[in-house]
Amino acid sequence: MNKVLITGALSGIGLASAKHFLNKNWTVVLAGRNKNNDVLDELKETYEGGFFFIKADVSKNSDVEHLYRETKMLIDGVDCIVNNAGIISHGLLHEESEKNWDDLMNTDVKSIYLTSKYFIPDLIKKGGGTIVNTASISGIAADYKMPIYNAAKGAVVNLTRAMALDYAEYNIRVNSVCPSAVRTKMLNPDNIIKYAQANPLKRICEPEEIAKAIYFLATDESSYCNGVNLPVTGGLDIWTGQPK
Repeated sequence: MNKVLITGALSGIGLASAKHFLNKNWTVVLAGRNKNNDVLDELKETYEGGFFFIKADVSKNSDVEHLYRETKMLIDGVDCIVNNAGIISHGLLHEESEKNWDDLMNTDVKSIYLTSKYFIPDLIKKGGGTIVNTASISGIAADYKMPIYNAAKGAVVNLTRAMALDYAEYNIRVNSVCPSAVRTKMLNPDNIIKYAQANPLKRICEPEEIAKAIYFLATDESSYCNGVNLPVTGGLDIWTGQPK
């Protein structure tokens, strides 16, 4: 049975991905900063096992080391890592605090380094695996008043490429998904209509749609995809901004 680690797994894209992998009969390790008993109880009622929750702040080395050791003990490692943990910040760069910069960079970028540090050696030993990073359309284009997020997701996009080059010889494929606005807690409800109107499909992306893309990149269905930063945007990324 295939096994996957998903970070930021108790809400939004992470939770949708966990459910999708469980529906495909994968064993899932859900990592999150805070335990949510309501979510875990719902999963237990629906799936009756097949998953484990490990509390871990993946921006911290000690927590990721604990996450690795617990995962190794529970299921003897994983076949896929979904680096999904992320936060967002809004504001002009000169008005942003140093804490916001550090928190966002640590959560969105450093976390990928840390999971790689602990989990990739086992993937190499076992002969391969897959890694899927949650990047963003904000990593391949810019937004108004989101400079730290743009910088972080831009780093994830190019980190994905660099990892894909370095680990291909070990049969480890590394790709990312680059969603546009998704209906999660990170999206201000007041902006949903605006985002929908700006999109060629005239609607907001649902977390389950990103989960399907993540699963595609995690499996042999994408066996020749490596270093791909896959836009899942409804076509928003192909638009020049020219008025209709």
